[in-house]
Amino acid sequence: MLKRLLAHPLTVGLELDDPRTTELRRRLVREKPFLRQIYLEWYRSLLAALPDGGEPVLEIGSGAGFFGEVLPAAILSEVFPVSGISTVLDAHALPVATGSLRGIVMTDVLHHLRAPARFLTEAARCVRGGGVVAMVEPWVTPWSRFVWGRLHHEPFEPDTPDWTIPAAGPLSGANGALPWILFERDAERFERTLPTWRVESIQLGMPFRYLLSGGVSLRSLAPGWSFGLWRWIEERMDPWSATWGTFATVVLRRTEVPWHPVAEEAA
Repeated sequence: MLKRLLAHPLTVGLELDDPRTTELRRRLVREKPFLRQIYLEWYRSLLAALPDGGEPVLEIGSGAGFFGEVLPAAILSEVFPVSGISTVLDAHALPVATGSLRGIVMTDVLHHLRAPARFLTEAARCVRGGGVVAMVEPWVTPWSRFVWGRLHHEPFEPDTPDWTIPAAGPLSGANGALPWILFERDAERFERTLPTWRVESIQLGMPFRYLLSGGVSLRSLAPGWSFGLWRWIEERMDPWSATWGTFATVVLRRTEVPWHPVAEEAA
């Protein structure tokens, strides 16, 4: 009932897998001042993670955002045709030459990929040694279990034993806990299975601001002018981010371990 009361009027009744929904979400991200500032903060964190170099950067799941405004040279991609992107692709089979990228960036995408280990195997082929996969994703904490479990439309299942999600549409299929499962709960398994990637950093935060922004489906609960105040409050809470955080910026560094498609795909 609470989600129905808070639902943004433009999003009521939308089919998640309809490309028009992604177009509408891009409009909401741009027009909601509080939410736009959150995306800018996320994009800056992704930019900071990228290594120097002349190789291109690929963003996966670009349709609802505006990463191209902060990195105009980025290759912008989406799983279906929408305006403002460079290419349509499947993240599990990237149409990119081996070792040609210095980085792949994503915002709220990994937890929608049906086979994240297959994607990371493919990413290891495409990203050069020393390059990164940098992402912003939901995370599992005591507070986020309530937020994502009660106030969000996507499945959030920290106890699932699998690294995959059931077959569904590109956006309706999801498990918001999947990044935490891969990089924290199953960290040792991840290291064994995907030795071409090293988890370089996991930075937790944002206990309140995304919730207050309403995201891309709910009404805003705070005016844009209050963004700085809420950021100041959250910064004071950083020592307790493992309890109160709802998102994490995760940076994976490409090691010099040779890419081996058969071994990693089998794993």
